[in-house]
Amino acid sequence: MNFDLEKLMRGISAIKTSGDCRRSITGLCADSRRVTPGSLFFALTGLRYDGNDYIAEAIDRGAKAIVSERPGQAGGSVAYIQVENIRGMMAETARRFYGFPDRDLDLIGVTGTNGKTTVAWLLKYLLDQPGKPVGVLGTIEYSLGRRTLPAGRTTPESLDLYPMLAQMKQADCSCAVMEVSSHGIEQERITGLSFKIAVFLNLTQDHIDYHKSMERYFEVKSRLFTGKTIACPEVSIINLDDSYGRRLLGLLPSGNLVITFGTDSKADFYATDIELDTQGSRFEMRWPAGTTEAVSPLPGRYNVSNIMAAMATGYAMGFDPGELARLLPDFTGVPGRMERVEAGQPFNVLVDYAHTDDALSNALSMLRDITPGRLLVVFGCGGNRDPEKRPLMTRAVMDRADHAWATADNSRGESLEAIFEDMKAGVTAAERITFVDERRWAISLALDSAQPGDCVLIAGKGHETFQEFADTVLPFDDRQVARELLLAKNFSPLQN
Repeated sequence: MNFDLEKLMRGISAIKTSGDCRRSITGLCADSRRVTPGSLFFALTGLRYDGNDYIAEAIDRGAKAIVSERPGQAGGSVAYIQVENIRGMMAETARRFYGFPDRDLDLIGVTGTNGKTTVAWLLKYLLDQPGKPVGVLGTIEYSLGRRTLPAGRTTPESLDLYPMLAQMKQADCSCAVMEVSSHGIEQERITGLSFKIAVFLNLTQDHIDYHKSMERYFEVKSRLFTGKTIACPEVSIINLDDSYGRRLLGLLPSGNLVITFGTDSKADFYATDIELDTQGSRFEMRWPAGTTEAVSPLPGRYNVSNIMAAMATGYAMGFDPGELARLLPDFTGVPGRMERVEAGQPFNVLVDYAHTDDALSNALSMLRDITPGRLLVVFGCGGNRDPEKRPLMTRAVMDRADHAWATADNSRGESLEAIFEDMKAGVTAAERITFVDERRWAISLALDSAQPGDCVLIAGKGHETFQEFADTVLPFDDRQVARELLLAKNFSPLQN
């Protein structure tokens, strides 16, 4: 793919341009290691690396133009473009380079601390039609219509986002469902997009290490709906049960089309007569034009909320909620979200992505209601992330579990001892929690302790297949590890 640099830059404000811009650009890149001859290189300044330190390497690899927020001059035949906002400019450049693929897709943005992935997968399942697949960009994978890629980030960088949207367009996708993270909004990865529908699920403490406060976290999330960073969505779908959702309603520009959901009868879509058990949920779904029974294999009240969000979104897309509800019983679930591990054991083993105090509280409260025996939990707190949530997560587990094993969960560049020390501030009964350095050993101890009728929840990593230690990433899949350990313990299928 070739694009004239002058045409690519037309209308984009630059502080200063030096060198010849009359050249053909063959690719866009923000990683000097991925530069190929003819590339336009964006020198981004990040938390760990500064792209300006790699400009010379990018030029050596064949970059024909450099974009930076710093003044400079590349020299020779390489153009140098200084801009005020490199991330915004990068997003707009990528949008142009890949032919404005978003214009031919109905974009659905789903945001919130918890539930984004479940809602995105539900929407793909419910809205997929023959010849009109639904694309998904989210935490687990990027589903592009004809191919699926493992996800790198919940919301891809704009240089990756637009080519993937272009692939969805080529695959005749009818719409694209995007999990929109606060980082994706703050770092302008979605700048330039026009969402048909934006969905707000909830907000609980997370990413405070990055945003510094809940108020700032909420302000960033609200930009998806208020028109501050991108155009207002055609339809805003808001959780009326969530306090931040109710606050968000007051911030929406007048005239915006809004659909609310929840368990409050004041919501446009609401669930009533909710019944929960080990097999999932059953409830009556009501909306302005009708009522129907909904039966889902997804367990827990929080999943009822996720289902209502998906149903309201489907309604906004023109689908009949009654028809969608009839599809629910056959939904196979989401990898790493209350995923059962079966190896003939006489107790329940579940793997879940819950990694905030609110998500743990919801998951454990649900499991407590449906578990006849004890509730045993393996969990940890990530390194180089918000330390303030560590005692909150520990307290959430202590309040609801019979015993817990605290262990490693992506400690990254932080010592496990320091993480454990923060977690211990949330311990209320030391005899009911064991701190274990090695995650596999912690899972093994929990499985050894389990008796018939108990439930073991392995929380925090869900679908992830790795552990991060400093600058090392090692293979580790909770589901695989639990299955291997259960098989090694040789439970007889007759016991199940």
